[in-house]
Amino acid sequence: MSILLAAEVPGPAKISRAMGGASLQACLACGVCTGGCPAGNIGAPVDPRKMVRLLLLGMEDRLLASDMIWLCTMCGRCTVYCPVGVNMGDLVRAVRSKLAAEGRVPVNLQKVVDLALESGNNMGISQEDYLDTLDWMQEELQAEFGSEAEIPVDKKDARILYVINPREAKFFPLSILAAAKVFHAAGESWTLSSRYWDATNYALFSGDDKAGAILVQRLADEVERLGCQELIMTECGHAFRAIRWGPEQWLGHKLPFSVRSIVQLMAEYLQDGRIRLDPSRNSEPVTYHDPCNLGRKEGIFEEPRQVLQAAVADFREMTPNRENNYCCGGGGGLLSLSEFGQERMAKGKVKIEQIQRTGAKIIATPCHNCVDQLNDLCRHYHLDVKAKNIVELVADALVINGKE
Repeated sequence: MSILLAAEVPGPAKISRAMGGASLQACLACGVCTGGCPAGNIGAPVDPRKMVRLLLLGMEDRLLASDMIWLCTMCGRCTVYCPVGVNMGDLVRAVRSKLAAEGRVPVNLQKVVDLALESGNNMGISQEDYLDTLDWMQEELQAEFGSEAEIPVDKKDARILYVINPREAKFFPLSILAAAKVFHAAGESWTLSSRYWDATNYALFSGDDKAGAILVQRLADEVERLGCQELIMTECGHAFRAIRWGPEQWLGHKLPFSVRSIVQLMAEYLQDGRIRLDPSRNSEPVTYHDPCNLGRKEGIFEEPRQVLQAAVADFREMTPNRENNYCCGGGGGLLSLSEFGQERMAKGKVKIEQIQRTGAKIIATPCHNCVDQLNDLCRHYHLDVKAKNIVELVADALVINGKE
């Protein structure tokens, strides 16, 4: 199959049916997509128009050999600006799928996928270490809220199954604690899994459809095994995109249960009065970064803002924002590709300029990739700002029984 056809077949669905995208033949070669791409800052820019033209002119080999395929973060900003809606994110992933089938995925990105398949999570964390971390966080939770507070594992018939990013278990356990505080305050029936608890799915980036299907099916099987009604994803943009987009593409059917982000759930808690927040507990100015996978690709724009406006005292909007927001520069698997570290920092310069204009001291974002990239950018460009997940800000602002 030619790349031109493959580009219209991301998994079994055509680009023209995905996100309202048009076929490649509809491309006007106008260059608006390239103008909307933040990668123009770097020495070897990603040029969406050039990628389309190479395919249409039958010059597939040049595209396959180009770093553009891996430097593209698949953020979708070019598609927002495209007058005919050519879906570049799905095009790039389709090209990556061909490269994956030929064993031509960059080594470091492939390692992440392989480790998830082999160990059950993309960092190779042992079950013992994972459970020890949960025990430690439960001790911290109970020290604050009493013995009735818990971080349940393999609790049958809990309403929700919560899945996390391995970064939380290895480097950021306080994010697990923050979510547990919110669930406790809301009186939620929830559980974690002892078996398959990794929300991430780097096959979305590598183009490996078989691996993507396996990782999606594992989470679906855990929901069924534990008898849960809903799968709640941690703050991880690509994980949310993979579990929402992947089942129909990779498994051929929709999941028989609801899937939501914890940010959506927290917005519901606030609306229903299940949690109360004191925004004065977060007094520093806070801005919000829209993750590409959660925002442009899944339409989650308002819930994070509703939560932040309730949780912080000084919320400042970036410009542009929502579907026009700039990618942080670390998506599409680029964060794991150390060989492109210099380009990754260059791609993020426009994001740093956005943040600087707000005067914020905290960047809130519901995506671990974005948190890591934004913190890397702040260090690289000497900006005294820190990126945090929204659930941490919410946990800091919780009021329980009239007490902070």
